[in-house]
Amino acid sequence: MEIDDCIIVGAGPAGLTAAIYLARFHLRIRLFDNGSSRAALIPRTNNHAGYPDGIPGIELLQLMYRQAERFGALREDAHVDAIVPDGDGFVVKVGDRSIRTRTVLLATGVINNRPDMPQQEHDAALAKGMIRYCPICDGYEVTDKRIGVIGTGDHGMREALFLRAYSKQVTLIAPGAAHDLDDACRAKLDDAGIEHLDGPCTPITIDGDSIRVATSKGERAFDTVYPALGSVIRSELAVAAGARASEDGCLEVDAHQRTSVLGLFAAGDVVKGLDQISHAMGEAGVAATAIRNLLDEREAIRR
Repeated sequence: MEIDDCIIVGAGPAGLTAAIYLARFHLRIRLFDNGSSRAALIPRTNNHAGYPDGIPGIELLQLMYRQAERFGALREDAHVDAIVPDGDGFVVKVGDRSIRTRTVLLATGVINNRPDMPQQEHDAALAKGMIRYCPICDGYEVTDKRIGVIGTGDHGMREALFLRAYSKQVTLIAPGAAHDLDDACRAKLDDAGIEHLDGPCTPITIDGDSIRVATSKGERAFDTVYPALGSVIRSELAVAAGARASEDGCLEVDAHQRTSVLGLFAAGDVVKGLDQISHAMGEAGVAATAIRNLLDEREAIRR
């Protein structure tokens, strides 16, 4: 039975970058992806170098896959159920199939925790830029606009303060009935001129060019809303295989993107770092090169 050199789980920017590198190293690889990359949800990214007019996330992914496919990378729409260490390799379980591979690269990313609103309305607001999840990515686009931040505690405060650098009109709204802000947080918000309001924060509705959020002081209208509600790290496959992770679920890796399990690598948002496309791609290039070198140490790669 043929054994893959590497199976990549996840076909977002990290997974596709790794596929391009590994395919060009003349390695036998394949990608498994369930179609849930966060990058696909970006209406248009304007801070990704090389695209002066910006590019929609889904278009960027399509171009990256076309490039990987050109060099022989195979992508399959499938959900990976388990990664099982087996000797000096792994068995990757996909449905009723068990696929042998020498190495695995996990590029499964994270899932954003979303505000409490109907899926259809959320997606419509996201497409219009009325809901945004990444101030680093698109804070520039909301310069001098009315910005609502849904969140509380230290995390919510820090996101509101970050956005204050773009607009004087920033409001922090508790996702529940009341804020969980200590005196220090409240003092920093007050010093920055950021209003902080208790919830209920539901309903959240679209009204023309505004998005409206219910607060303890009545409904407020914003040009855009940032949910600062955290995310779920999709690291469970690696953790079940024995890889170490931080308390919040981010996989621990070394400078070569190696996890604590030999032959298991990780790149992108599933690893603790800057959740940016460019950063994920850089990690993927490092991981792919380390995978190639590991395989070459085991058995010299020859054509």
